[in-house]
Amino acid sequence: MNPQAAAEVTLQPVKRFGVDAAILFSDILLVPHALGRKVTFEEGIGPRVERTVSIDELTRETDAWRQRLKPAYEALTVVAGELDANTDLIGFAGGPWTLASYMAEGQGSVDQREARLLGYRDPAAFGDFLEAIGDCVAMHLCQQIQAGATLVQIFDSWAGGLPERAFLDWVIVPTRRVVEAVRKSSAHATIIGFPRGATLEGYRTYARETGVDAVSLDTAVPMRWAARELGAHAALQGNLDPVLLLAGGTSMREEIDRLLSATAEVPFIANLGHGVLPETPVEHVAEFIERIRSAR
Repeated sequence: MNPQAAAEVTLQPVKRFGVDAAILFSDILLVPHALGRKVTFEEGIGPRVERTVSIDELTRETDAWRQRLKPAYEALTVVAGELDANTDLIGFAGGPWTLASYMAEGQGSVDQREARLLGYRDPAAFGDFLEAIGDCVAMHLCQQIQAGATLVQIFDSWAGGLPERAFLDWVIVPTRRVVEAVRKSSAHATIIGFPRGATLEGYRTYARETGVDAVSLDTAVPMRWAARELGAHAALQGNLDPVLLLAGGTSMREEIDRLLSATAEVPFIANLGHGVLPETPVEHVAEFIERIRSAR
């Protein structure tokens, strides 16, 4: 919510390592905040969201959304003014299913039980709930593009573990709707999607049916399979185990080499299968980047 501070943190990796893209320092729970729900962060616990189970509890006015999300757009504008033409700027938002899970539970959960119960007990109402969240997600992504983001990413961090029908209804359909809305506003927008934890068939469906340009891969996806099965439909991103980055050394270097070998024939964005662990030595990050560059 502090544009200058967010911009400074966003620019630090670019200035220190010269990476190919900056990603906005923000949080996926800005969308529930825009929808009128109270969001807090408790030390040692994590994020808390005002529990929400109905579309009637959400703010639906787009002007209110823009106002509440304005600090993110201001930060993007600052960062865009600092980057050269060869460095991309990534905006992002949570996927509708992941955000609905946070909102139904009031916090993170291991099985997204409350959101699943809503979906199973009243599929039509839950579909409306996902659409309302998705409308705000799409607007947020569009506004980030207008503010200077050169590409955007949709994080469905809790897409894993869903039955096939639920995955289609709660992840694929809402994501496709968001992608279509963004493309309607910005026809040439570049969009990355991350259905973390999806089955291999789920990843295949996601790459083929959502309309994203690239798919982020969690650590469990076999990279040669992904290159063979997904590479014709979308660019690939990620996959390196964050714990390997924490460990560093020979094991990390060997896995980087395997990833690069597996993706030699498809577009690939070298990255992790999830976020950098807080205790990761900065020197390991530098080594990761140098290993990638030396293989180019």
